Amino acid sequence: MDLQGFWNNDCIYLNVLAFMNLLPIPALDGGHVLFTLWEMITRRAPSVKFLTYAQYVGMAFLLLLMLYANGNDIVKLFTK
Repeated sequence: MDLQGFWNNDCIYLNVLAFMNLLPIPALDGGHVLFTLWEMITRRAPSVKFLTYAQYVGMAFLLLLMLYANGNDIVKLFTK
């Protein structure tokens, strides 16, 4: 792979990473944006207890998604 191809792939991966980070999942930056918008619209902040549980749920979702993706890769590795 030449240097140009490397940078093209690198830019694609960075754009995908930036998009994924802005998804409205509470454990990601998009979740923080979502809660900030909620606070701006309703003029009151969500409770700390709610934000804590939302972070737990968001992190559990991300970990399950990661396990699912890696599990698919492992299954495909052994079924070929």
